[in-house]
Amino acid sequence: MKILYVASEVVPFIKTGGLADVAGALPKALKKLGNDVRVILPLYKQINEDYKKDMKVVAEFNMEFGGKQEKTIIKKIDNYDFPVYFLENSYFFERENLYENDDRDIQFSYFSKVVLEILDKIDFIPNVIHANDWQTGLISLILKKEYPQYKEIKTVYTIHNLRYQGFFENNISDYFNYEEIKDKKYLNFMKLGILNSDILNTVSKTYAKEIQTDYFGEGLNNILKSRAKDLYGIVNGIDMDYFNPATDKTIFKNYDSKSINDKYENKLGMQKEVGLKEDKNTPIIGLVSRLVPEKGLDLIVHVFDEILKDDVQFIVLGSGMDKYEDYFLDLQEKYPDKVRVKIGYDANFANKIYACSDMFLMPSLFEPCGLSQLISLRYGTLPIVRETGGLNDTVLSYNEDTDEGNGFSFTNINAHDMMYTIKRAIDFYKNRKDIWNKLLLRAMEGDYSWENSASEYMKLYEKLILENNKN
Repeated sequence: MKILYVASEVVPFIKTGGLADVAGALPKALKKLGNDVRVILPLYKQINEDYKKDMKVVAEFNMEFGGKQEKTIIKKIDNYDFPVYFLENSYFFERENLYENDDRDIQFSYFSKVVLEILDKIDFIPNVIHANDWQTGLISLILKKEYPQYKEIKTVYTIHNLRYQGFFENNISDYFNYEEIKDKKYLNFMKLGILNSDILNTVSKTYAKEIQTDYFGEGLNNILKSRAKDLYGIVNGIDMDYFNPATDKTIFKNYDSKSINDKYENKLGMQKEVGLKEDKNTPIIGLVSRLVPEKGLDLIVHVFDEILKDDVQFIVLGSGMDKYEDYFLDLQEKYPDKVRVKIGYDANFANKIYACSDMFLMPSLFEPCGLSQLISLRYGTLPIVRETGGLNDTVLSYNEDTDEGNGFSFTNINAHDMMYTIKRAIDFYKNRKDIWNKLLLRAMEGDYSWENSASEYMKLYEKLILENNKN
């Protein structure tokens, strides 16, 4: 199958958030399944010169856009895991910021149109165009309106986070004379993607249900409900080679499910590094997070003094709002023998937290997918999560009656429910080591790979092709 994967950012070339990780990993997994996958993104000035040196010019052309001829240069990197195309335009992509420009609606309208304009120039007519987030929300509409020669191409549209919709005053009616655009005072790019794509998906089954409700729907719940039969949830994967405690060079000692005692060497190493009491029997709770309200941090603020009365240590890595940074720094000052806080982001230190902790706390108010809980499972660190979005899909709270589960969870946005769940986990760690070790092994032996996710995406693509053939 021929798949064109379109995203505004792709690891390793450019990244501001989780979309880039998905756009770098999913195409690789799809290619392993035997597909011809190509990826396309803008050629931003911020892309490293080392990558630019590997790019070859495929074509140069002018495209009429808003009454002007916009010159576009198509460049390509071949010596990567899959072919990657970069669209160069000195006006739209030689900017200081990726997404903060005043004309970003026009910027990504141009990107969406030029993606379709280059298909014949790169000699690649895909079966499926897979678009992502608001920046590519116009692709399916432009495809229908301006490219009848490509009517066989099907579109998949992935919503990574419904909160970021691309909502603008209408500045593009001079560029697109469509009834869906021309008389509107405001435009919502994500809404247009939802209405015009053949299939929709988001990054977990639970989040796909949640966004059809008033609470999580961000004003689009009724439209999403109207397309419920075309809306799917597929959990993201993680790079199982990169996040591998058996080979991770950033942690204190490598380990796997057969050498689980070596995990405790990571605890002792971290305790020594940050100046906490070195004791492998004291449970460590880890937190790696953006310090913002939706991560459920107010629940921590309400009850962590009570939790720290226990024999427990707490290690935090993150940055965000001043009030949360100040809270955690104050907590460290108040409990110097129990709490360590590092403000900022440090990938190596994050991996050390995943390896040294016994429990990993994610009390999110909402979480479309979440990757930290998957990484913590991979490292044998049991997640404590609120049952929302991808956390609900990937962490099953331990049930003593059925002996099922790979972590601990609570349902309500309630600080005392969270505290009870943390205390329950601590009790299992200290007093039920047989069960704890069983859960730890179960967590480490789980499959959180992109190959699983890619197989689910293939089902969506194949469904579209089958429907196409029937018609």
